Amino acid sequence: MKTMPPGVMEAGKGLDDISWNILGQTYVPKALCEDSFSWHAFMPPGTMVPPHIHPEQDEFIYMLEGKLDLILDGDEDFAEPGDLIRLPRGIPHGLFSNGPRPVKCLFWVTPSRRLYDLFWQLNNMGEADPAEIVAMSAKHEIDFLPPPEEG
Repeated sequence: MKTMPPGVMEAGKGLDDISWNILGQTYVPKALCEDSFSWHAFMPPGTMVPPHIHPEQDEFIYMLEGKLDLILDGDEDFAEPGDLIRLPRGIPHGLFSNGPRPVKCLFWVTPSRRLYDLFWQLNNMGEADPAEIVAMSAKHEIDFLPPPEEG
């Protein structure tokens, strides 16, 4: 993996002009090196990242616009512009854009591990089989949790 070059990443730009469509959300990578990976996310209303665990990464989200509902280690919470969400490695978490406006935020993980490669795999998958996404994610060190039992 390359070292991170110094400089300014202009607004609206991403690494190598990359823009991923990840299950209805738009992710634009901003920085990548062995120690850290960051991306800007646009999450339309009604989209989500189902509950999952990063066993080898700490994850952070800095909120720019909208309201993001979350489940963190079984507890419900939310974040709004200016808030920082801390998601320590090994702690289950899910993210939900339930409000009337899109969510815009900056994500980053440390260390990078294999998440960048996973995003390439998930890009433009559309209505993929959930089991395929779970299996692919597990190969990239992201463990999705089973849906809660109906009761």
